[in-house]
Amino acid sequence: MALLPVEDALARMLEGLQPTGAERVGLDEALERTLAGPLAARRDQPPFAASAMDGYAVRAADTASAPVELAVVGEAKAGEGFSGRLKAGEAARIFTGAPVPRGADAVLMQEDTEAASPGRVRVLQSVVAGAFIRPRGLDFARGEVLLDTGRVLDARAIGLAAAMNNAEVMVRRRPEVAILATGDELVPPGGEPRSDQIVGSNGAALAAYVREAGAIPHDLGIAADDAAAIARRLDMAGKASLVVTIGGASVGDHDLVHQALNQLGIKLEFWKIAMRPGKPLLFARRGRQLIIGLPGNPVSAQVCARVFIGPVIERLLGRPGAVAPRTATLADPLPANDQRQDYLRASIEHGPGGRLVARSFPRQDSSMQRVFAESHCLIIRPPHAPAAEAGAEVAILPL
Repeated sequence: MALLPVEDALARMLEGLQPTGAERVGLDEALERTLAGPLAARRDQPPFAASAMDGYAVRAADTASAPVELAVVGEAKAGEGFSGRLKAGEAARIFTGAPVPRGADAVLMQEDTEAASPGRVRVLQSVVAGAFIRPRGLDFARGEVLLDTGRVLDARAIGLAAAMNNAEVMVRRRPEVAILATGDELVPPGGEPRSDQIVGSNGAALAAYVREAGAIPHDLGIAADDAAAIARRLDMAGKASLVVTIGGASVGDHDLVHQALNQLGIKLEFWKIAMRPGKPLLFARRGRQLIIGLPGNPVSAQVCARVFIGPVIERLLGRPGAVAPRTATLADPLPANDQRQDYLRASIEHGPGGRLVARSFPRQDSSMQRVFAESHCLIIRPPHAPAAEAGAEVAILPL
């Protein structure tokens, strides 16, 4: 079977994939959730002309001949406006955020006044109409759409939603992702491996990445090297949007995910991807449920997660493609590439003018998690890319 290009494999995974349904949540539960529809303001902000300073609300015309004295006829503070209307020769004490009284068209800073006789203020500096007044709707107006569909709600967006007078928002339901590791050689972290066993780290790494991407991981544990046992665990995935298996996707005698899928009547759509690391990746569908089989090597699994699982979760959440390549320049030369798309672990430095400079690690073994943990990005080398000199521009996938 010919190796499938990465772009074709991803396109087939995303084909026909629709976002999850929507649910309404309170703002206290909305952090990092994805808006399922546009969010409009339910009021003007500010809802009235408001003072931007502590001082005096005045008629600008009354200050033109400063210095001049004005009669202080009232006070306006936040939450308690002045109910009267200013007339010629009058001023009202005002504080930041308070409604500007009717009849006033400017705010005079406190620093530009001094006390006069009781009930009066001396104006030391003239002001123009509109000075230090925030007009109604300065920030936004009722009905304006300020947060678009697909916006991931961070603290700033939640603050804006609250200012728009929304106590709840409609967000995409988090996709559920079932994760199944396979292999007799694996024991869970914290276990006591025999001399011929290793600690299974992929499940923890994948669950963390899935959660980071906005989905809900479900750990199906570690299945033994037995096709029937793997099939039973796969049946525990329930209504998960995506099932991710780890290991058992290659062609060895003990790579049994293929057999397990056959036992469940699930037809493989493709496997073997033209990429490094991660060639032995498989894909199948079970109704609307996607099944992605990752290689067992830790770095291979995590690279494939970012290339394939991240975009699948983004599509399920209706996000507009947050995981997108960027560009950087090479710190060191790279040799010509073969027929597989390479994902090289690399650090990032900042060059002149803030330009990103990517430096690949000298060892790229797909079992070396320390190198992956120290990496800032993956340098993407297309199939058959010619040799590249230091300073050449390359695509990178930030980590």
